[in-house]
Amino acid sequence: MAKETGGGGETPRAVVGRLSLYLRQLELLERAGAATVSSRQLGAALELSDAQVRKDLANFGQFGFRGIGYPVTPLRAAVRAVLGVDRKWRAAVIGAGNLGRALLGYRGFQERGFEICAVFDNDASVVGKKVRGREVWPMEKMREVVRRERVELALIAVPAEAAQSVATEAAAAGVAGILNFAPVTLKVEEAVNVVNVDLGLQLEQLVFQVHQRATEARQNTAG
Repeated sequence: MAKETGGGGETPRAVVGRLSLYLRQLELLERAGAATVSSRQLGAALELSDAQVRKDLANFGQFGFRGIGYPVTPLRAAVRAVLGVDRKWRAAVIGAGNLGRALLGYRGFQERGFEICAVFDNDASVVGKKVRGREVWPMEKMREVVRRERVELALIAVPAEAAQSVATEAAAAGVAGILNFAPVTLKVEEAVNVVNVDLGLQLEQLVFQVHQRATEARQNTAG
């Protein structure tokens, strides 16, 4: 069973998640014309301690200088290289329903170096047609198309009951990573990395926080 992971090697997912946050902040600083940034400034922008920033970055090399800080542009390039987003990644969307169409319409993928080069579905009413300018291939063509188009990543946007069979087929076709939007745990070979994006779960977590805050407010008022 593939472990859910946010990056390669043995780097903890939490560190990988913070690297992505550092990258976003460095991109903002670069657009603003900043030449350097301190660990304190970088941490403050993300509500992290400067010690945490230094510890995270030290896992991957020496990027800054005491009293000077980190050079923004070289650090941005280094973080992109660590994350592996310093090159183009070819991806396929599996499922051309509402969620799949929304993913195909998301311009942020291309801006961040992810190229959607194939779409698959088993619905005869959409197979062979174009969605967001991309032809929809039948599922039985997945292995052929994945290999021909050199697809590395699969974005699964199918109902929960179909997700496992789709993931198995995608792994067999040769994809190296799966971004799973179906609310189900997938079992695929160890060589394939899986990241789950459960929108319902995230909403539940948000509602819990809102509910907790409202409950505390009522208790404080009553007290």
